[in-house]
Amino acid sequence: MRQLLLRPGAEELNYEIRGIVRKARQIEQLGYDITWENIGDPIQKNNKIPSWMKEIVADLVSQDNSYGYADSKGMLETRRFLAAINNDKGGVQIGPEDILFFNGLGDGIAKLYQFLIPTARIIGPSPAYSTHSSAEAAHANTKPITYKLDPDNNWYPDMEDLYNKVKYNPSVVGILIINPDNPTGMVYPKEVLERFVAIAREFSLLLIADEIYQNITYNGYQSVGLSEVLGTELPGISLKGISKEFPWPGSRCGWMEFYNKEVSKEFNKLCLTLENAKMIEVCSTMLPQLAIPRIMSHSEYAHYRRTANERIGKRSQLMAEILGKVSGIKFNKTKGAFYNTIIFENQKLNSAQSLPVEDRRVKRLLEDWLLEEDMPHDKRFVYNLLASERICVVPVSSFCSDLRGFRVTLLEEDEDVFIDTFERLARSIKTYINSSKVTAAGVSQ
Repeated sequence: MRQLLLRPGAEELNYEIRGIVRKARQIEQLGYDITWENIGDPIQKNNKIPSWMKEIVADLVSQDNSYGYADSKGMLETRRFLAAINNDKGGVQIGPEDILFFNGLGDGIAKLYQFLIPTARIIGPSPAYSTHSSAEAAHANTKPITYKLDPDNNWYPDMEDLYNKVKYNPSVVGILIINPDNPTGMVYPKEVLERFVAIAREFSLLLIADEIYQNITYNGYQSVGLSEVLGTELPGISLKGISKEFPWPGSRCGWMEFYNKEVSKEFNKLCLTLENAKMIEVCSTMLPQLAIPRIMSHSEYAHYRRTANERIGKRSQLMAEILGKVSGIKFNKTKGAFYNTIIFENQKLNSAQSLPVEDRRVKRLLEDWLLEEDMPHDKRFVYNLLASERICVVPVSSFCSDLRGFRVTLLEEDEDVFIDTFERLARSIKTYINSSKVTAAGVSQ
C-alpha cells in the first residue's frame, strides 16, 4: 500500500489465551475432544446458572424498557446500587456519577489506555493479564513496563523491583494492581496493598485496581478493595464486572469506579474524557445493567456465591494434592479467582523434550507448530501437551513474563473430570521433563 497502516506498537496486541484455540481446533477437527483450560469461561466448564437468576433475566427480557438505550454512563439506579456497595466498606466514598459502564471490562481497559498520551506509562504485574499488557504496550508504541510477581514468595509483588522501576522511570504515571490476580490466583493481604499506596503517594501516581474477581475468594481468604486502603489524597480507578461473578461472560458488562476525582486536575480530565467517549458511543448494553441490582440483592445471592467459592476452593485443594507433589515445578496454592500459574524450575526445559503422540496426523500438526522461530520452551511444552493429551493451556511466556510455565483454570465442575485432567497433566509434566529423546517434533528451538 502507499502508506503504512499500523502505528508502532499495534503489533504488541496479542491474546494467546484465545490464539491457541486455533491449534486446538485443528486437533478437534480430527475427531478428538479437547479439554479447555485456556480461558476463564465458567459456562464452558459446566457451571449451571441457578433458576432464580434466569427468572430475573427472563422477566427483564419481557419488559419493553429493557430493549431501549441505557443512560450513557450506565443505568442510574444500578450506579446508585453499586456506589452503596462500595461505600459500605467504609473507605473512599463515591456517588453514581463516579461510575461508568462499558461493554465488558475489556472495552473499558482498551478505552483507558487509548486516551493516555504515549509517554504516560502504567506499570503492571508480570506475569501480566494479556488484555492489560497488550493495551498498554500498544498505546505506548513499545513493550509494556512491568514489575515482578515472585513465585518463590506466594506470587506476591517484588516491591523493591516495583519501587526502583517507578523511581528511575519518570514516564510511569500509574500502577496497575490485579487483585485477586489473573493469572496466578493470588489474593494480596492488606499490608501489600498499603505498600502500593505508599509508593503511589511518594511519586504522585494513579492507582488502578482490576478487581473483577473481588468476590471470588476461598479457603479462608478475603479480598481487600482499593477503596479501603487508598485514602483521600490519591486518585484511583477500580475495574469491576459480572462476567466471572454471576457468571455472565456473554453479557459483556463491566464498569469503572473513579475514586477521588477532585484531587488531581489531570485525573479529573481523564475521567471526563472517558465519560465523553461513552456519550459518543451512546451507551453500554442495557439488559445486564438492569439485572445487577436484582440479582445481587436477591435473598439467594450470598449463599450462591459462597457455595460457588467453596467448590472452587475444594478444586484448588485437589489441584494442590496432585500438582504439589510433582518435582521440577514451582506450585503455589491459589486463594482467589479461578486460575493457577505453574512455573518450571530453572534448567528443567530444553528443545529436545517431547511427549508421545500416537496419531500421525496430530504429530504432523505438532511438527508444523514447532517450526515457529524463537519459540519459548514453555510454548513447546504447551503444544506437546495439546497434541499428546488434548489439554489446552496457556504458556506463561504469553503473559509478558520471562518465567516459563503455564496457566490452568479451576473451573471444571465435574470433579471426576477435574481430577482426571490434572492427573494427566501431572504425568505429562513428569514425562516431558524426563524425556531426552530428540524426535522430529522436538528438534527446533
